[in-house]
Amino acid sequence: QLVYPHDFRLTEKEKTSICYLSFPDSYSGGLGDTQFSFRLRQAGGSRNSPFQDDGRYNREAPVTLQREAAHYFGYVYFRQVKDSSMRRGYFQKSLVLVSRLPYVNLFQCLLQLIAPEYFDKLEPCLEAVCNEIDQWPPPVPGQTLNLPVMGVVIQVRIPSRVDKPGSSPVKQCNQENLLPAPLVLPSVHELDLFRCFQPVLIHIQMLWELMLLGEPMVVMAPSPTVSSEMVLALTSCLAPLRYCCDFRPYFTIHDSEFKEYTTRTQAPPSIVVGVTNPFFIKTLQHWPHILRVGELRMSGDLPKQVKVKKLAKLKTLDTKPGIYTSYKTFLHKDKTLIKRLLKGIQRKRPSEVQSALLRRHLLELTQSFIIPLEHYMASLMPLQRAITPWKNPPQIRPFCQEDFMKSLEHAGPQLTCVLKGDWLGLYRRFFKSPNFDGWFRQRHREMTQKLEALHLEAICEAVGDRDRDRAGGKAPLERFLIPISPQVRARCQHLPVKEETLQRVSLYIDTIIGSLPEDLQTVLHH
Repeated sequence: QLVYPHDFRLTEKEKTSICYLSFPDSYSGGLGDTQFSFRLRQAGGSRNSPFQDDGRYNREAPVTLQREAAHYFGYVYFRQVKDSSMRRGYFQKSLVLVSRLPYVNLFQCLLQLIAPEYFDKLEPCLEAVCNEIDQWPPPVPGQTLNLPVMGVVIQVRIPSRVDKPGSSPVKQCNQENLLPAPLVLPSVHELDLFRCFQPVLIHIQMLWELMLLGEPMVVMAPSPTVSSEMVLALTSCLAPLRYCCDFRPYFTIHDSEFKEYTTRTQAPPSIVVGVTNPFFIKTLQHWPHILRVGELRMSGDLPKQVKVKKLAKLKTLDTKPGIYTSYKTFLHKDKTLIKRLLKGIQRKRPSEVQSALLRRHLLELTQSFIIPLEHYMASLMPLQRAITPWKNPPQIRPFCQEDFMKSLEHAGPQLTCVLKGDWLGLYRRFFKSPNFDGWFRQRHREMTQKLEALHLEAICEAVGDRDRDRAGGKAPLERFLIPISPQVRARCQHLPVKEETLQRVSLYIDTIIGSLPEDLQTVLHH
């Protein structure tokens, strides 16, 4: 019915997809207000973002919170109430916030403030809200933002890549100067993991491995809320490692990728997809891993845990909750974690504390797995003494899987993790997954940029030495010509080098080229 701001460009295909994804796909019998989220593939691939700071933000933000280039996130506030004046006997409407940022907590909180007002006052409400949001500062990693909207100030800190993983959020500041007192969000994105995973706690090890290996998985849930929360919880359990596969927190039979995912002529893609329509039980029976969950209800005891079942037992009607898979885990279960969570339930420990325990366990598990890879990758970096201004930057040595496997004997995950099992088999399987490919490409890109930055620093030092020698009459200019081009100035912009260095490089390039004969300047510019 309405898009704000009016100049936001969506294709007709994107609009249609958003409409279908903003309503429950099957009858849940629930009345009132519900919230959930979805992730939508952009029509026509990635487009240029209107935000000028995209590059800086993605460099400084954790990899798990980077702005998406080819997908939108949709955050939905859906209202369904009885209304005899409506043709179907119900008032049904959704307000959807669309963003490239995975800030599920912030945006769902924002919708809780906006949507009830919108349903009463309609378009004027959205216009006023958009005018306020227009004044918000950009999300700068590491900064605490005060975001005024509808008489409330939401205060939230944007996580930074330099934050210590697993550390508590930095205390919010400037609260004493704000009237009324701000609505402080502890996190822009972190879910209540304990509540999301409560029916599958004893299988958390298996689910972590399936996510790490990029295995195709279907989450069948009774509502879009349970579906989207479970999928987002699953994909977040690899942090600080980025989940590099596709994921759809909520997926419907009307989605444009429906045929692609339900075809039996090829293997299912590496994706986690959340569904609610029972029709999917039949169309996705050939998928290797299916998680069926019921409504998430917090109780005073350990919730009934779903069982691992054979895929053949997946029935079209009345399928019971369970993990339908034939997967055998590489690592043994961590019984200590379950005991700690059980003790927390008995002591009525708050859910956020239980979630922190669970998040810490998953963080340490991921770090134990990834640290040996990071150490080996760092060993492929050329020595700094091999970087000279007179030659192009040296190449990073190739990644050899067998060399890495040999390094695990003395520097493997057993140094930081008590879990036993087939770690070597897990690494070999990981090498075939999109998550390894995504991790390797990112690390290789960062190392290449670091090499280029060090090379530029070496050029600056060499030209500085040249200037000092020339001032002392020690050497002619020609001896200090360095193999650089004007394009270096443009390449500097994305490198992790100091602003002072960029200015020096730019000045030295202009000085060197400007002091050469005109015909040689022309050659260099080309």
